[in-house]
Amino acid sequence: MKRTNLIVAMLLAGPLSVPGQQNETVGKSPWGPDDEIGSLNLMSNSSRLEVLSQINSGKTYDLSVEYFVGMPSFHALGDPPYQYWLTHTPQGTMVDNPNGLGESMNHKVSYTGDAISMYTHMGTHIDALNHFGLNGKIWNGFTPEEHLGDKGWKKTGAETIPPIIARGVLIDVKLSKGTLPKNYRITANDLQDALDKQDLSLAPGDVVLIRTGQAEFYQDADYYLDNYPGISLEAVKWLIEDQDIMLLGADNLSFEAFPPEREDNWVPVHTYLLAEKGVMFIEQMFLEELARDKVYQFAFIAASLKLKGASASPMRPMAIPFHSK
Repeated sequence: MKRTNLIVAMLLAGPLSVPGQQNETVGKSPWGPDDEIGSLNLMSNSSRLEVLSQINSGKTYDLSVEYFVGMPSFHALGDPPYQYWLTHTPQGTMVDNPNGLGESMNHKVSYTGDAISMYTHMGTHIDALNHFGLNGKIWNGFTPEEHLGDKGWKKTGAETIPPIIARGVLIDVKLSKGTLPKNYRITANDLQDALDKQDLSLAPGDVVLIRTGQAEFYQDADYYLDNYPGISLEAVKWLIEDQDIMLLGADNLSFEAFPPEREDNWVPVHTYLLAEKGVMFIEQMFLEELARDKVYQFAFIAASLKLKGASASPMRPMAIPFHSK
């Protein structure tokens, strides 16, 4: 079965018979009617400095994946796959002489140029608050009628996402539970069990990264897209409402699991986080090296491209351990 059909089949398989949540509605920001970044307001100059002051190691972990033709991505709904092409090659430059400097110069100074085309929700990326809404509105009550132009959203676009510096915590569910069953839905108990085994607790304002183990299969797009372990709505509510987490991330494609767990919402985790609570999250992270070295708390440092009006942006997060190994 083609990889696109794998995702479509899961979506069409129907949700689990779980009662729907009543009175879903977009959240109004406690930071005011003009707020566009939600829980990222929890960062401050002092909180960033506190995190940076705990670094005493130069060891750095790259938490992003590679982009390549054939990479796994969510394009079941018609979004384009990743494309790469060369715009200039050393030999072609000599033949075409595009700079008008002649074969001798172009032989001496080789020139390679290239271009890409991609969906913003590919590879390691952060979802902006306009990505999903409820009942015609997005976070903080912004509406497409007033705030969506032909060149993107005028509110909560990816360009508004600030650089992120905060305490990061890895919750290694794969280590705690072993290989997860196909399309497994991670519970709050699973997260707490993993934290207990890691002898770690969460704190308000943390960035929490969840390892499902999916990054092990990133190079095999068909398998990666046929197996959808993810976090449950109940677990996300525990993280946000009980633990006051600022930002979430995981190593899977769509953060939550498919088929959907609700009958009345095909992406209940997405709408709860983005539209109701104003909490962004990062998808398709690479967490294997952190897990291998058992680095469970660290300075999380990341910035995304300032794509004006966009619903997501590529991101290259880093983890720097608080204590040298």
